[in-house]
Amino acid sequence: MKFRRKRKKKDRRRFRGVLLLPNLITTASLFAGFYAIVAGIDGRFLAAAWAIFISLILDGLDGRIARMTQSATNFGTQYDSLADLVAFGVAPAVLCYLWALKPFAQFGWIAAFLFVVCGALRLARFNVQVGSMDPRYFNGLPIPAAAMMVATSIAFYYEIGEWAPEKHIFILIMIYLLSFLMVSNVKYFSFKKLELFRRHPFETLVALVLLFVVIATAPHIMGFVVMVVYTSSWPVSTYHYYRRRQPLPEATETPAPKPTSP
Repeated sequence: MKFRRKRKKKDRRRFRGVLLLPNLITTASLFAGFYAIVAGIDGRFLAAAWAIFISLILDGLDGRIARMTQSATNFGTQYDSLADLVAFGVAPAVLCYLWALKPFAQFGWIAAFLFVVCGALRLARFNVQVGSMDPRYFNGLPIPAAAMMVATSIAFYYEIGEWAPEKHIFILIMIYLLSFLMVSNVKYFSFKKLELFRRHPFETLVALVLLFVVIATAPHIMGFVVMVVYTSSWPVSTYHYYRRRQPLPEATETPAPKPTSP
């Protein structure tokens, strides 16, 4: 009995509280996703797109801080997944429906719902496969990338204005494609091994600076271009993934030459 009481006291101490900073950042990411929904309902679609982008930054920040401070917990992981489902699943789907899919009636809201379901399945599969997948690759299109594809599409249409093609059928096809890519087994580069606090070649810094300058000159257009390139990069990343998994061919030993008789 004494041993059980001591064990209960230790368990209570272990699960007595949660870490504040990473979970507060996750809450801020969730708030940005919720604000995107509210802004979309009010018809402020460009502001909603920027809110999804802010949520993306906060989502990457909370994981970085948790790993740097060695404060990653199972609670934080589950809370982060729930926040991602709202910010990168529900918010983009609602935006797409209100902005472009409403004329398609039931086909429109079914496409939006499919995006949410595939995003939830993508998050659940990611949580299950943690530790068993190569961290340099994602299995399927990440849900934040799918959400940013939606957000940058909205910003792109607002930027080019009257030159934009018909958005309704384009967004409908895009939503179905993004939903399929999220639950597929194609691979995407994760860039998780890109350590910012370690030494890298000088060319890497130059390339990142140029990328930042190009996006900063026309963020609404170049952001869309960058997301299109990443979303379409699955053939290259999938080939690279399976190429690395192939075992090296075994070296065949050449038989020694037979001695010739004199």
